[in-house]
Parts: sequence; structure tokens; C-alpha cells
Amino acid sequence: MELRQLRYFVAVAEELHFGRAAARLYIAAPSLSQQIKALEASLGVTLFERDRRHVELTSAGTMLLSDAREILSLAAAAERRLAGTTGPLRLGYVSWLPDKLLSSPGSDPRLDEWVMPSHVQIGRVLDGGLDAAVAWAPHRDERLDYQLLWAEPLFAVTPRVGATSVAAGELTVLVDSDLTSWDAWNQFAIEFAESIGCRLLRIDDGGITGAAFHQHCKRLDAPVLASPKRHPTPLPAGLRARPIHDPAPLWCWSLITRADEQRPSVAALREHAEQLSAEFTPEGLDGPVWIPATDPHRDVLAARWANHPSP
Repeated sequence: MELRQLRYFVAVAEELHFGRAAARLYIAAPSLSQQIKALEASLGVTLFERDRRHVELTSAGTMLLSDAREILSLAAAAERRLAGTTGPLRLGYVSWLPDKLLSSPGSDPRLDEWVMPSHVQIGRVLDGGLDAAVAWAPHRDERLDYQLLWAEPLFAVTPRVGATSVAAGELTVLVDSDLTSWDAWNQFAIEFAESIGCRLLRIDDGGITGAAFHQHCKRLDAPVLASPKRHPTPLPAGLRARPIHDPAPLWCWSLITRADEQRPSVAALREHAEQLSAEFTPEGLDGPVWIPATDPHRDVLAARWANHPSP
């Protein structure tokens, strides 16, 4: 069992798609498939159930994933210790990244070109593929350090004319069956809908953002919660973005690094992120806010709105 094979295995396990994993690893898909088969042969187990339409982990693959990440993390830590404190930091992100973070004094962050979902980027930080990531964390993990960057107020997209804001209870919330792309959003959205008591609608067309999302908004003819995923598709005629009240949902972007990371350059990046976080001003948030129950920043943010506690 080679470290290279474990890296390949983790990439496929996170992507659940050989083509995307191969692109991420800069290798050909047939070569990746051969390496996974070689790993399975050396271990004497099947790690993935796969056909032309889908890839999923077997029970053995699920068991190996946490161990593989730990092994890769230990190997990356050893490499960092041997390399000393010099060299650029590999920084990944999902859909939002403050430009000022890239000019952090005392560190040299280099942006990773692969824009991936939060759970994938967090996994890459854990296994040493990234030094840091700007992502959303569903809960605290003692292996990681979380520095709040921005608590982003989510908004509604509505066909209603004249409405200046939308009550949370009037929203429709979309979740998608594609967990590879939308696992983090689904966790947030389902908890929000169940907590507030608004409508939850399951889709399977990727319409959480972009033109497909706008089509859902028009078809439903009702206000729909917009995800924090940035998309270049402009809002079409007949739809408008409106703030949400009672409560306003907050999506917390964190700078995520490994908790055992001691390099001065990483400490400088964390400090710079803390300074950037202080720039967040809750414009228009004069009522209660909603934050997931296990969000790493819930207690800190609740204190900011002490007069309007989260439900």
C-alpha cells in the first residue's frame, strides 16, 4: 500500500467520480482506475461499488477512508517539519474568498485552482493536500482550527412585487440528491427548514444555483432560499433578491487549518483572517438570526446579537 495510492483513493472517495478525481490529480482516468484496482488487490477488499452511472464506497472503503486521511496527514506533517517554515501555503476555497486574505503579511498563500465543495476542501486540509481552506464547517473537529471570516446573511429569490423582505417561515428550501456537490448545503438547508418549519423540496437536477435554480423559483412562484454558491448567471426578469427576517439565516465562512499546525506562516494567516473578520458589519440585521446548532462559531455570533438570540 503506497502513499500515492492512498491519495488516489481519498480523491475518488471525496469526488465519487473517477473523471473528476483524475482531473483533480492530473492523471488519466484509466491510470487512476488501475491504481485503485491495484490497491484493492493488495488489500484483498473491494473499496468502491461502481458502474457507468455512479460510484460509491463499500463498507471496507468507508472504514479505510478515515485511516487513509490520517496516514496522509502524518506524512504531510513529516514533510512540513523536514521542509522547515519556508515555502508558500496552499489555500483552497469553495465559492467565496476575500482578496485581502491573499495579501496576508507574514505568509505566502497560493490559491489552489480546484474550486470544490466544503466537505472536500476540509478533507484536503486534513490529509495535507491543502494548508488552509475557506469553507463552511458543519461542526467542530478537534483536529482543525476554525477562524471565522464572514457570517454571510443568505437571501431569498422571489417573484413577489413590492416585498422588501421575506419572512423565513414563507420560504421554500431546495436540497439536491447529488451529495458530492451539495452535501454541505443540504445539511444547512435541512436543519434550517426543520427548525423554522418552512417547506423543504428535494430536487435531483443540480438546481441549487444558476439558471436551473431560477427556473425552480419561477415554477414555484414563491420565495426560495438562495445558497451562498456564487454563479455568473444573472437574476432574470421577474425575479428579485430580498433579505430574510425572523430569523435571518447566517452561513459562516471559516479559514480552516490543522490544529497541530505550528508554522509561523500559518499563525500569521490565522491572525490576518481574524483581522478581516472584524470588518464584518451586520448591515440590515436588526432582528433574530439563525445559525446551525453545531456551527463552530454559533456561540461567538450569538453574542453579537445578544438582544436577538437565535431560535
